[in-house]
Amino acid sequence: MKKFTVAAFGELLWDILPSQTVLGGAPFNFAYRVTQLGDLAIPVTRVGDDELGVKARDQVRSLGVPTDLVQIDSKHPTGTVQVRFDQNQNPDYFIVPDVAYDYIAWNEQLEMLAGKADCICFGSLIQRGPVSRRTLYELLSRSRQSLKFLDINLRRDCYDPENMQASLERAHVLKLNESELHEVGKIFGLPGNTIPELTTRVRDAWSLEAVIVTLAERGVFAMSTLHTSVYLPGYRVNVADPVGSGDAFSAGFLSVWLRGGTLLEACTAGNRIGALVATQTGGTTLFDKEALDRFEETYQGRNVEPSLTAHQG
Repeated sequence: MKKFTVAAFGELLWDILPSQTVLGGAPFNFAYRVTQLGDLAIPVTRVGDDELGVKARDQVRSLGVPTDLVQIDSKHPTGTVQVRFDQNQNPDYFIVPDVAYDYIAWNEQLEMLAGKADCICFGSLIQRGPVSRRTLYELLSRSRQSLKFLDINLRRDCYDPENMQASLERAHVLKLNESELHEVGKIFGLPGNTIPELTTRVRDAWSLEAVIVTLAERGVFAMSTLHTSVYLPGYRVNVADPVGSGDAFSAGFLSVWLRGGTLLEACTAGNRIGALVATQTGGTTLFDKEALDRFEETYQGRNVEPSLTAHQG
């Protein structure tokens, strides 16, 4: 089986959870899951020349993920984020500004990566600062052969319409959650109230190959450029920590999509690994591949969104 090269451009940081501190950041959580599923994931990020930066690089290596493109910054600290959960286990974040990952610099290694990456995954947080934003756009423009996967991840006070527009114009596949779908619709004045209506408008507005809308415990709705749509109900599991489950979904989706799988097959793979990761604490906790293979036999039922049953796959 061919091993694909997947670049994960963005933040590497420490999630300060109520019970522990874990290494995270959506691009890194995603890269780790890509690695677990057998492809080559290359994080493109930057950490401080400090204790947290040393620990971050050591842990990345210990998880089997390469650190060749983890840059070291002597002026800015390693990123951190405070994570809190509401009564429904939905996370809320305070993301410390002006940290090392805001200053990812273009270099010869990125020039080489641009010529070999099969896929580049990126989001909105890494674009809050001009340095990393310019580097990202340079990488995307030079990687003509790669699939551009936008996991938009709208974080409070860390995005604006201009950067969102630039990102959507550069993307082939867009992943976002339900609230982000409505936010995109609101910002760009797209008509439609239902998930299928808005998904169609977003897909058509930017000529996207596929749009994926994750619905937490209710599963996923997706639509492709071929006008096919699919809804998969969520798996009913005992949620320990939702951090990283969406990133795991992205990894599972791409492991199938890059190999020519259908929208249904890709969403099924993403749904399954996302649900399994949600039963664990932290975004980079190791899961047993046998547990993933057996997952269909162990979940406790499905959570169905009634308004989407007509699209159910």
